[in-house]
Amino acid sequence: MRKEAALYEKLDGDRVRCGLCSHRCVIFDGKAGICGVRRNKEGRLYTDTYGDIAASHVDPIEKKPLYHFLPGSMSYSIAAAGCNFKCGFCQNWQISQAAASGVKGGYTGPRAIVDSAKKYKCASVSYTYTEPTVFFEYAYDVARLARDAGLYNIFVTNGYMTREAIEMIRPYLDACNVDIKGFSESFYSGFCKARLGPVLESVRLMKRLGIWVEITTLVVPDQNDSDEELKGIADFISSVGPETPWHVSRFHPDYEYLDSAPTPIETLRRAKEIGEKAGLRYVYLGNTIEGNNTYCHNCGNLLIERVIFDMMQNNVRDGRCPGCGAVMEGVF
Repeated sequence: MRKEAALYEKLDGDRVRCGLCSHRCVIFDGKAGICGVRRNKEGRLYTDTYGDIAASHVDPIEKKPLYHFLPGSMSYSIAAAGCNFKCGFCQNWQISQAAASGVKGGYTGPRAIVDSAKKYKCASVSYTYTEPTVFFEYAYDVARLARDAGLYNIFVTNGYMTREAIEMIRPYLDACNVDIKGFSESFYSGFCKARLGPVLESVRLMKRLGIWVEITTLVVPDQNDSDEELKGIADFISSVGPETPWHVSRFHPDYEYLDSAPTPIETLRRAKEIGEKAGLRYVYLGNTIEGNNTYCHNCGNLLIERVIFDMMQNNVRDGRCPGCGAVMEGVF
């Protein structure tokens, strides 16, 4: 379904400048932005995929991954086609890169999403699998209804949103998992066709606005797995808050990286060690069976035991470790 877009300005010659993501595309009449789903028609910007849901699932919140936000709960997860990044190692490329081929889902009204979330006893709605920024108007409308229904809202995002977009969604957005894919401008420009700086600024802004933030890095062999790259990410996360969880996730061959080997588990263990040396309290391994438990940062007690995405036990009491009383950061 087509709907007029939010956050754009009209330019001369029927051009428009989109203000939702940090590409800030200048789009000519009849053309689309980098995401492939925001199109200029006679000097007005429209989203082509409003309500065209390409994927919807009931997921454990741990799959987002969010380990410190309502652990053990379920989240109703939705996505529309398209993305403003072009990562060759994308793990959801079938829908994130589908806009170029015109693939769309079927229309689902915002109210139906909230009704489904309630039906399946979910505590939240997650805008995930693809980049929420490219279906921002729909996510915004769903999020307002979800908040009224007592549900939380979660973005799983590459963090390339503009300040204006973050501030617009903030009254309804409770948590974000932000991808920091590497820690150099050359990596971002070469592999994502984007820039690192705006991602870091988004994380800083989300933290200042009180949104619960967790970070994920998909560790790709020989691309972003050097000690220097991983230390850069870890030091940045520590600078915005050592309580911020970091998920270092295992890559598997997909999309344009079919000839690459999966990430060795030893690399993830090394990343965890680097993160802990940088002062991070919670570093988790992703897409593997180890490294998923939460321990008290003060006394080392086991607080939350997980087997992959399944929470086996939660010993957190009133947001604290029952052993030493240390605060367990997050939303419980």
